[in-house]
Amino acid sequence: MIGRWLGNRTNRVQRSSPLMALQTPPSAGVLSCRVLDPVNEPLAHAEFAVSDAMGRKVVSGGTDPYGSFMTTVPAGEYRLAVSADGYTPYRATAMVGENALASLGDVTLQVAQPLELPRPGDWEIELSHSSIGFTARHIGMARVHGRFNSFAGAVRIDDRMERSAMHVVIDAASIDTNVRMRDDHLRSADFLDVRRFPTLEFYSERFVHKGGNRWAVTGALSLHGVTRTVTLDTEYLGLGNGMEGEARAACRATTELHRDDFTVSWQTMLARGIAVVGPSIRIELDVQIVPKG
Repeated sequence: MIGRWLGNRTNRVQRSSPLMALQTPPSAGVLSCRVLDPVNEPLAHAEFAVSDAMGRKVVSGGTDPYGSFMTTVPAGEYRLAVSADGYTPYRATAMVGENALASLGDVTLQVAQPLELPRPGDWEIELSHSSIGFTARHIGMARVHGRFNSFAGAVRIDDRMERSAMHVVIDAASIDTNVRMRDDHLRSADFLDVRRFPTLEFYSERFVHKGGNRWAVTGALSLHGVTRTVTLDTEYLGLGNGMEGEARAACRATTELHRDDFTVSWQTMLARGIAVVGPSIRIELDVQIVPKG
């Protein structure tokens, strides 16, 4: 009986101690918390970042389906930042001891005030504070980063943001990866074929609010003589004023394109079984718009 009692007691201790199941290295401890919304429901996939006392990021990730996270870090002082779409970010400082659990307990994120949207009317992309970049894999190994240096765009903001529209035109010949020989090849018939297809164009079809400051902008992209539907995952950054008091609005957007969808391939090398450029290309946009005229 005494043996069974001791065994049961051991089991209870193991179930009650989160460190019992963790193999913590020497001089390390555990940092944890649970993230909740204002009605005490767990926030799954909230983003957290842990930085050291010098401000260097140590670890980052997302909460589990129960709103929790637990991470092992060297003993010391840390800064924690927790964020989720539509909520005000949370920041705290924690001391983590050796072979000890530093728990911040339940962290409640408050609903953020929505950012003011641009006023209805015609706006245009402000080129000196906007960029269109891309990232692609080269021969399956190194990443190639590039941009388009010449583009123009207009946005018509409706009284209902969901009915707004945008049109962007990109000069294909302005592609720039900082290597002249590679850029000349990208402009050739092997890839963009800029003589036959001098521009890339995007016409939006709908704006969908995804919550918080997130929007999905879906439309038709024409590239290399082919038109496909793409969706821009967009984060609205709000309104501001320029040096002369003019109104400005800003956003960031990303999407992923698949070369084969637009028949952009280096046929000569593919025939020899060599994939010079990876199958997908990540597009990143940083855009500021100003009232037209």
